[in-house]
Amino acid sequence: MAASELYTKYARVWIPDPEEVWKSAELLKDYKPGDKVLLLRLEEGKDLEYSLDPKTKELPPLRNPDILVGENDLTALSYLHEPAVLHNLKVRFIDSKLIYTYCGIVLVAINPYEQLPIYGEDIINAYSGQNMGDMDPHIFAVAEEAYKQMARDERNQSIIVSGESGAGKTVSAKYAMRYFATVSGSASEANVEEKVLASNPIMESIGNAKTTRNDNSSRFGKYIEIGFDKRYRIIGANMRTYLLEKSRVVFQAEEERNYHIFYQLCASAALPEFKTLRLGNANYFHYTKQGGSPVIDGVDDAKEMVNTRQACTLLGISDSYQMGIFRILAGILHLGNVEFASRDSDSCTVPPKHEPLTIFCDLMGVEYEEMAHWLCHRKLATATETYIKPISKLHAINARDALAKHIYANLFNWIVDHVNKALHAAVKQHSFIGVLDIYGFETFEINSFEQFCINYANEKLQQQFNMHVFKLEQEEYMKEQIPWTLIDFYDNQPCINLIEAKMGVLDLLDEECKMPKGSDDSWAQKLYNTHLNKCALFEKPRMSNKAFIIKHFADKVEYQCEGFLEKNKDTVYEEQIRVLKSSKFKLLPELFQDEEKVLSPTSAAPSGRVPLTRMPVKPAKARPGQASKEHKKTVGHQFRNSLHLLMETLNATTPHYVRCIKPNDFKFPFTFDEKRAVQQLRACGVLETIRISAAGFPSRWTYQEFFSRYRVLMKQRDVLGDRKQTCKNVLEKLIQDKDKYQFGKTKIFFRAGQVAYLEKIRADKLRAACIRIQKTIRGWLMRKKYMRMRKAAITIQRHVRGYQARCYAKFLRRTRAAITIQKFQRMYVVRKRYRCMRDATIALQALLRGYMVRNKYQMMLREHKSVVIQKHVRGWLARRRYGRTLRAIVYLQCCYRRMMAKRELKKLKIEARSVERYKKLHIGLENKIMQLQRKIDEQNKEYKSLLEKMTALEVTYTTETEKLRGDVERLRLSEEEARSATSRVLSLQEEIAKLRTELHHTQAEKKSIEERADKYKHETEQLVSELKEQNSLLKTEKEELNRRIHDQAKEITESMEKKLVEETKQLELDLNDERLRYQNLLNEFSRLEERYDDLKDEMNLMVSIPKPGHKRTDSTHSSNESEYTFSSEITEAEDLPLRMEQEPSEKKAALDMSLFLKLQKRVSELEQEKQSLQDELDRKEEQALRAKAKEEERPPIRGAELEYESLKRQELESENKKLKNELNELQKALTETRAPEVTAPGAPAYRVLLDQLTSVSEELEVRKEEVLILRSQLVSQKEAIQPKHTMTDATILLEDVQKMKDKGEIAQAYIGLKETNRLLESQLQSQRKSHENELESLRGEIQSLKEENNRQQQLLAQNLQLPPEARIEASLQHEITRLTNENLDLMEQLEKQDKTVRKLKKQLKVFAKKIGELEVGQMENISPGQIIDEPIRPVNIPRKEKDFQGMLEYKKEDEQKLVKNLILELKPRGVAVNLIPGLPAYILFMCVRHADYLNDDQKVRSLLTSTINGIKKVLKKRGDDFETVSFWLSNTCRFLHCLKQYSGEEGFMKHNTPRQNEHCLTNFDLAEYRQVLSDLAIQIYQQLVRVLENILQPMIVSGMLEHETIQGVSGVKPTGLRKRTSSIADEGTYTLDSIIRQLNSFHSVMCQHGMDPELIKQVVKQMFYIIGAVTLNNLLLRKDMCSWSKGMQIRYNVSQLEEWLRDKNLMNSGAKETLEPLIQAAQLLQVKKKTDEDAEAICSMCNALTTAQIVKVLNLYTPVNEFEERVLVSFIRTIQVRLRDRKDSPQLLMDAKHIFPVTFPFNPSSLALETIQIPASLGLGFISRV
Repeated sequence: MAASELYTKYARVWIPDPEEVWKSAELLKDYKPGDKVLLLRLEEGKDLEYSLDPKTKELPPLRNPDILVGENDLTALSYLHEPAVLHNLKVRFIDSKLIYTYCGIVLVAINPYEQLPIYGEDIINAYSGQNMGDMDPHIFAVAEEAYKQMARDERNQSIIVSGESGAGKTVSAKYAMRYFATVSGSASEANVEEKVLASNPIMESIGNAKTTRNDNSSRFGKYIEIGFDKRYRIIGANMRTYLLEKSRVVFQAEEERNYHIFYQLCASAALPEFKTLRLGNANYFHYTKQGGSPVIDGVDDAKEMVNTRQACTLLGISDSYQMGIFRILAGILHLGNVEFASRDSDSCTVPPKHEPLTIFCDLMGVEYEEMAHWLCHRKLATATETYIKPISKLHAINARDALAKHIYANLFNWIVDHVNKALHAAVKQHSFIGVLDIYGFETFEINSFEQFCINYANEKLQQQFNMHVFKLEQEEYMKEQIPWTLIDFYDNQPCINLIEAKMGVLDLLDEECKMPKGSDDSWAQKLYNTHLNKCALFEKPRMSNKAFIIKHFADKVEYQCEGFLEKNKDTVYEEQIRVLKSSKFKLLPELFQDEEKVLSPTSAAPSGRVPLTRMPVKPAKARPGQASKEHKKTVGHQFRNSLHLLMETLNATTPHYVRCIKPNDFKFPFTFDEKRAVQQLRACGVLETIRISAAGFPSRWTYQEFFSRYRVLMKQRDVLGDRKQTCKNVLEKLIQDKDKYQFGKTKIFFRAGQVAYLEKIRADKLRAACIRIQKTIRGWLMRKKYMRMRKAAITIQRHVRGYQARCYAKFLRRTRAAITIQKFQRMYVVRKRYRCMRDATIALQALLRGYMVRNKYQMMLREHKSVVIQKHVRGWLARRRYGRTLRAIVYLQCCYRRMMAKRELKKLKIEARSVERYKKLHIGLENKIMQLQRKIDEQNKEYKSLLEKMTALEVTYTTETEKLRGDVERLRLSEEEARSATSRVLSLQEEIAKLRTELHHTQAEKKSIEERADKYKHETEQLVSELKEQNSLLKTEKEELNRRIHDQAKEITESMEKKLVEETKQLELDLNDERLRYQNLLNEFSRLEERYDDLKDEMNLMVSIPKPGHKRTDSTHSSNESEYTFSSEITEAEDLPLRMEQEPSEKKAALDMSLFLKLQKRVSELEQEKQSLQDELDRKEEQALRAKAKEEERPPIRGAELEYESLKRQELESENKKLKNELNELQKALTETRAPEVTAPGAPAYRVLLDQLTSVSEELEVRKEEVLILRSQLVSQKEAIQPKHTMTDATILLEDVQKMKDKGEIAQAYIGLKETNRLLESQLQSQRKSHENELESLRGEIQSLKEENNRQQQLLAQNLQLPPEARIEASLQHEITRLTNENLDLMEQLEKQDKTVRKLKKQLKVFAKKIGELEVGQMENISPGQIIDEPIRPVNIPRKEKDFQGMLEYKKEDEQKLVKNLILELKPRGVAVNLIPGLPAYILFMCVRHADYLNDDQKVRSLLTSTINGIKKVLKKRGDDFETVSFWLSNTCRFLHCLKQYSGEEGFMKHNTPRQNEHCLTNFDLAEYRQVLSDLAIQIYQQLVRVLENILQPMIVSGMLEHETIQGVSGVKPTGLRKRTSSIADEGTYTLDSIIRQLNSFHSVMCQHGMDPELIKQVVKQMFYIIGAVTLNNLLLRKDMCSWSKGMQIRYNVSQLEEWLRDKNLMNSGAKETLEPLIQAAQLLQVKKKTDEDAEAICSMCNALTTAQIVKVLNLYTPVNEFEERVLVSFIRTIQVRLRDRKDSPQLLMDAKHIFPVTFPFNPSSLALETIQIPASLGLGFISRV
C-alpha cells in the first residue's frame, strides 16, 4: 500500500511549529498525488493551508492512532518519527506522571523535579526477577536486566547513564547501585553494599556543585565497577573518574557555587574540632563568594557535612585522615584570599605577615617566607644556568589559582584512591557491572576546553551506541532468519578522526603547547590551515578568528580558542610543589609522591590497581625512564588515553543505556518544554535509535499475538489449525506489497506504518460491524416505536370518538335542562319582585316602631347607668377590704408552700448527690450493678413512703381548705352584718327615702353577696385544682427522676460496655501488633541462627581440612551446640545436674534440697520395687517347685472336687505367703523411720498401710467371686468328661471311693466339703448383711427425705410470712443451698463410682490372670489320650489384652536412634497416607510421659532438646519441601497441644476423658518447653509461608493477570522491542487453573497431615494475601494491564478463588478480605470515570486502596480499543482533592512479604494414647509400650 493512500480525509498529521515544535492537524479532504497544498484543521479549530515543499514533495508525518499513544516502548509506535516520539513522551510525562519510557534498548528518564514514591524497597522487590518487558519502564528494570544477563551469560555488564546537567544522571546511577546492593547483598559481613552506597555522599561533596541548571551537578565523570562473586553477591567495587572541572575551584559564574565540601566546611566552622582551621562564613573567602549564591534552598550544609563524615568513617577513612582532608581544603580557601602588591609591571610581592598566607602555611606545615617567595617568583632553567625570575601580579594570581587547582585535583585523586581501597574485594572477583555516570552533550553561548572534551567523549559513546543498536538489529534478523539489507545509519567516525587522529584538533593542540611561544591565536590559525575547506565537519565562524565550529552528531558547536592552551598544559610551578612536598604535615606529601605514576590529574586509577574486567584491557603502563615525561603529558592527551581505556572496557561488556532528559530549564515539577526536549533527544541518540529501527522492521509480533489481535479481519474459513499459516494467508490478502512485512521463525516483522494501517483496517471493520449492529438495533427500535405509536393512535381514536358521542349526548341533556331552567328562572324573577315590595313595606313599619322603642329605651338606660355607678362605687370599697384580706391569706400560703418546697428540694439534692457519688465511686465496676439495683429498690420504697406522705398532705390540704371555707363563710356573715348595720345607718340617715328604693338596694346587695359567694366558691375550687396540679407535678418529677436514674444507669452500663468493647478491640490490635513484632523477632532470630550455623559449618569445614598423614576424628561439637541452643529455656534447677556431670572437676555448687529429697525418694521407691519384684520371683519359683513335688508324690486325681480343692489350697497358700511378705514390708517400712509422725494420718507408713489394707479387702472379695466361677467351670468340665465312660455312675463312684479308702483321702474330701459349706454360709451371711445394710440405708434415706420435707414446709411457712422481696431472696438462698448440697452429693457419688471402676478394673485383671493359669493347669492335668478321645466343650472364659498406660519406654542410649528414625529420616508422604495424623507427635509425647513417670528430669530435658534440634535440622535440610514443612508444623502443633492437654492444668483438661486425665504429667511442669515449642511452631509457620510464596510467586502474575481466562475479552495491543511473551496461554505458562490446582494440593496435604483447622485457615488467609498483593503490585507497575477488559478478567479470577473458598468451607477464614484491594482495583478499572458523581462513587468504593494506588491506577488506565476513552487529568485531580483528607500510607505497593501473626488455638485430641499402635515401618522396635 502506498504511503500517500493513508492521507485521506480525517487523517491526522504533524506539522512543524516554531513554539510547540510540532502541532497536530486533521486533513479536511483526501490528498491526491500532485497536490501542492493540504487543507488542514488544527486542534483549536483553525483551518490552515499547508504548502508542500515543491522540491521534495515530502508529506507531513502521520500521527499514530490514539490507542498507541502512551506506549511503554517508543518502538511500539507504528509511525516512528520525531513528533510521535515527542508526543508519546509528553503524554506519559504530563498525563500519566510516568518518567521512564523505553526506546528499544534505551531507557529514557525525564527528570520530574519532584520526589516520587517509586524507589522504595517494595518496588525493588517487585522488579527483582522480572523480565525487562514484563513491567513498566524503570531504572530498576534496566538494573535487573544487567544483573540477570551477568548471571545468565557469564558476561560483564555496563549501564551507561548520560544526559545534560540537571537531567538526573547522578540520581539514576545512584538508584541503579542501590538496586544491586539491595538485590544481591554482600558475600561477607563487611557490608560492602553499604560502603558502595556510602561512596555517593563523599563523591558528591567533593565532585558536585551548584550550577545554573542543577543544584547538584556532577562536575566529573565516573565509572563504578561493582564486583560480584560466583554466587553473584557484591564483594567490592572500584571507581574511575574523568575530567574533573578544576577551574571551578578558583572561579564560579553568577548564581553558581564551588564544590559542596567548601560550603559544608564553612557551615561547620563553629564545631570545636574545626576551630584550628580558622574558617568563617562562605562570603569571606574569594573562592566561595564569586557566584553570589552560597546557599541552596532546602539544603542544610551542616547536616550534609555530618553525612559526609559518616560516609568517610564507614569507608575506613580515620578521623585523623578526615581532619587532614579538611585541613587541606581549608588551606585552599585561605590560599584564595592571598593578595599580591605590584612593584612594577613585571614583579610583585606578598604583603608582609599576610594573614591568609600565614594561615595557609600553618595549615600546610610549610615555611611562610619560602612559600611567599615562590608565589612571586619562578625558576627558569637553561642548558648552562638557572635563573630566578620575578613574575607580574597577573601571573602570580594565575600561579596561585593553578596551585589551588592542583592541590584540589590531587586531593580528589587521593580520596578516590582511598575509597577504592575501602571497596576493594577481599576475594577473587568473578564478574562485575559497571555504572557510567558521564556528562552529556553540552553547548553553551561560550564553549571552551571542558565542553570540547565532554563532546569528544559523547562522540565516542554515540559511536559505540550506534554500533550496538545496529548489532542488536542484525542479531534479531538473523535469529528470525529474515533477509536484511545494510541499514544506513549515521557514523560519526569522521568527527572522531577530526578530533583525535594525527594532525587532528588534539594533536595540533599538544604540538602548540610544546612551542615556547605558543598561543591560542597561532593554534587557531593552524586549525584553519589544516582543516578548513578540507573537512566537511570543520568550519570557521564568519565574524571571528579565535573560534572554530565542529559539526557533532547532535548539533554544531562553536568553540572559543581562548584558554585552550592554558587548560591543556595545566601549568603548575615545580618550586611551589617542592615546597609543599617538604611539608611537616604528613598527608600533604602523600598527595604528590605518586604524581608521576598517575595516568591523568583527574584519573582515579592508581598504579597497582587490578582491572576487574574479565576481558583483557590494555592499561597505559609507564616505561622506565619516562616518569618525567609522563608528568608533562597534557590534559587532552591524558583524557584521550583514559577515554580509550573506558571504551575498551565498555566494548568488553554488554551495555545498557539510560538517557536522562531535562524537561525544562526552570526546575518546575512535571513541566514539559518541547524545544528543550527535542534538543536533548537529538543529542542523546534516541532519535537515531528510532531512525535505525524505522529503517528496518520496527514492529514485531508473535504469530499468536497477531492472530489474537486481528482475528476480526479473518473469515471462518481462513482460520486454520496452524496459526503461522493462517497469519501468512491473511497478511497476503491485507497487504499487497510483500516488502512491507517479513515472516520470521516466531515473529512477523512490519515496516513502519503497517501496524497503523492494520489498526485502521481493524478499526474500519469494527466500525462497520458497529454500524451494522447499530442499524439492526435502530431498525428494531423504530419498528417497536412504530407499533407503539400505532397502538397509541388507535387508542386515541377510540377515546376521541367516545368523547364526541358523550359530548352530543351532553348537548341534548343541556338543551332540555336550559328550557327547564328558563321556566323556573322566570317564575323566580316575578316572585322576587313581589317579595321585594312586601319587604319594603315591612321595613318602613319596623323603622317607625324601632324609633319609638329606642327613645323609651334611652330613658330607661340612663336610669340603669346611675344605678350601676352606685353599685361599682360600693363594690370598689368592698373589694378593697377583700383585697387586703386576700393578700394576707396568699402571703401565708406562699410561706407555707416555700417551706414545703425547700424541704422537697433538699431531699432531691441529697438524692442527686448520692447518685452522683454512687456514679463516681462505682463507674466502670460491673460487679456493683446488683448493688445499684438494690439501692434503686430501696429508693422505690422511699418513694412509696413519700407517696403516702403526699396522700397525707392531700388530706391535710383538704381539711385546711374546709377550714378556710368556714372562715370565708364567717367573714361573709360578718360582712353581711356590717353591711346590714351600714344599711340601717343609711336608713336612719335617709328616713325620708322611699321604701321602694330601700327594697331595690336590698335586692342589689343580695345579688352582689351571691356573686361574691360564687366567686369565693370558684376561687376555692381553683385553689384545689392548683393543689392537685402541684401534686401531679410532684408525681411527674418523681417519675422523671426515676426515669433519669434508670437512664443514667443504662447509659453507664452502655458506656461501660462500649468502653469495654473498644478497649477489647484496642487490646486485640495491640496484641496482634505485639505478636507480629514477636514473630518478626523470632524470624530474625532464626535467620541469625541459620547464619550462625552456616558460619560455624564454614569454620568447621575450614578447620577440618585434613592434613597429610592425619585423619580427623568425629566431634560431638554439634550435639553440644544443639543442646546449648536451648540452654536459655532450661530452668536453673533442671540445668544443675547436667552442669555437674559436664564439669565434675570444677567446684560443685550447693544442691537444691527439694531436688535432693525428690531424687532420694525416687531411689528408695526403685529399691522397694526391685525388692518386691525379687520377692515375687522367689515366690513363683517356690510355687513351681512345690507343685512339681506334689505331682511326684501323688497320682493325678480325676475328680472335679479334688482338683478344685487342690487349686483352692494352692491359692490360699500363695495368698498367705503374699500376705506375709506384705506384712514384712510394712514392718520394715515402720522400722526404717522411727519418727513420731510415722503413724500419723498422711505419713508415708500410714499411707502404705492404708493402701495395703484396701488392696487386701479388695483381693478377698475378688477371691470370693473366683471361687464361684471356678466351681461352676469345674462342674461343667466334669459333666463333659463323664458321658465318655462305658460304666455306670455308681460303679465309677464306687471305684473312686474304693481308691479313696485305699489312700486314706476320704477325710480330706470331707474336710473340703465342710470348708465349701462354710464358705457358702459365709457368702450367704455376707449377702444377708449387705441386704440389711441396704435396708438400713433405704430407711435412712426415707428418714432424711422426711426431715427434708418437714424443713421445706417450715421454710415455706416462714417465707409466706416474709415480704415479697425478702421472700424472693430467701427462696434464692435456699435454692443455692440445695444446689450446693446436691453438687456435693454428686461429687461424692462420682468419687465412689471412680473407686468402683478402679476396683472392677483390678478385679478384671485378677480374673484374666487366674483364668490363664487355670487353663494352663487343666491342660497339664489332662492326659493326651483324653485330649484326643474326649471332645471337651469349650469354656467361654473372657480374655482381655494387657492394659497399657499410654507410655513408651526406651533406653537412654536409644535416644539418638529414636530422633533419627522418627524425625531425621522420616518420609512425610508415607506417614501422612498410611498412618494416623500426628503419629510422631504422639510417640514423642508418650516417650516424654514415660520419662516423667520415671521422674527422670535429665531424660525429659534431653529428649525434648533432641526433638527440637532434630526438627530444626530436618527443616534446614528439607526446608524447601512443602510436605516436609507442613508435616512438621502439624506435628509440632500436635506435640504442643499434647503437652497442654496432659499438663494437669484445669484450663486444658475441660474436654479430657477420665482416662486422659489419668495420663497427665505428674512430676514436671513443661510450661517453658511449651513456649519453646510455640516459638518453633512460629518459625516453621513462617518457613511454610516462604515455601508457599516461592511456589506461588511464578504462577500469580501469569495466572491472575496475563492469562485470558475469558477468551476474547481483551485484545493484545502492539508492543515494541521490549515486548513480553503473549498473554495467551502457551505450553509452560501458568493459568488460573494452575493456581487453583496448587491451592488444592496445599489444602489436601495440610488436611492429610492433620493440621488444625484454625491453622489451615490462617495459612489460606496468608496465601490469598500473597496472591492479592503480588497481583495488585504488578497491576500498579504495568500500564498494559490497566484496562477495562483486564478488570473483568481479574474480577472473574477473584470469583473463582472465592468459589474455591466456598468449596473448601473457608469463607470465614478472612481470606476473602485480603483480596479486597485487588477487587476494588478491578472495579476501578471498570467503573465510569468522567463526572463528579463518578469521582464520589470511586472515593466511597475504593476504601481499601490508598490514595496513591487509586491515582496510579487512573494514571495507568489505557484503552485497548478505540471505543474506550482515557481518564482526563482534571478527573484525576478531582479524585486527589476529594481524597486529600484521607489518612493512609503514602506507600504505593502492598508489602507482599508481610506475614500475619499466627496463633495456635488449643485443640485437644480425643485419641486415647493407650490405643496407639506403632507400625513396624518406623523402625522403632527398640521402644516398648507400657
